[in-house]
Amino acid sequence: MAYYESDSEDEALPRGKLFGRQRPLHDVLGGGKFADVLLWKNKNVSAALTISMSVIWFLFEVVDYNFVPLFCHISITAMLLVFIWCNGAQFFNWSPPKIPKSILDGDAFHEAASNFHERFNHALSKLLDIASGKDPALFILTVVSLYILSVIGSYFTFLNFLYLIFLCFQTLPFLYDRFEEQVDDYTGRLFRQVKKRYRRFESRVLNKIPRGAVKEKVR
Repeated sequence: MAYYESDSEDEALPRGKLFGRQRPLHDVLGGGKFADVLLWKNKNVSAALTISMSVIWFLFEVVDYNFVPLFCHISITAMLLVFIWCNGAQFFNWSPPKIPKSILDGDAFHEAASNFHERFNHALSKLLDIASGKDPALFILTVVSLYILSVIGSYFTFLNFLYLIFLCFQTLPFLYDRFEEQVDDYTGRLFRQVKKRYRRFESRVLNKIPRGAVKEKVR
């Protein structure tokens, strides 16, 4: 398993896509509304989601709101606004509010859950494939990356960590889609340097470790 289509160290060779990607980034992210939100194709929805999550993070982490009081206060405020609107419409000739039977679209939740399930299974299968040891360089890089992530995560609360992941999902795909060629070029050179150093380490250290003779198994 390799990050790039070409593992050659020759700088003259054409660069591959990040993670050996063949399809457009929109299709890799699952397509549909979910990918549109991550890539800011629908700017209104993406901005509303980012602002909402930022407000929730601010209320819980900065203001130290608890979930139950916050839910109750939001519900009371919404009910008061609807009550004033409905009763004021009779006196001031306002148009009464149209209360929909279904506020949240079930298809959107189903699509988001389906994409998350597909991405999670794909990531888990990739992790198990890396753990099989087919590519030692990628195995070491993954272990080091997970260790660094665990160290970073120990300095954050769970909500802060989730909010950080959310910001990464909302910014990194968009930035990569916008600066795709520059990122692919830089990451390709970086990965070739990592492979070059690993081969040097393998030739100087790993290959010099004495190994016992392998005996043929006799049935």
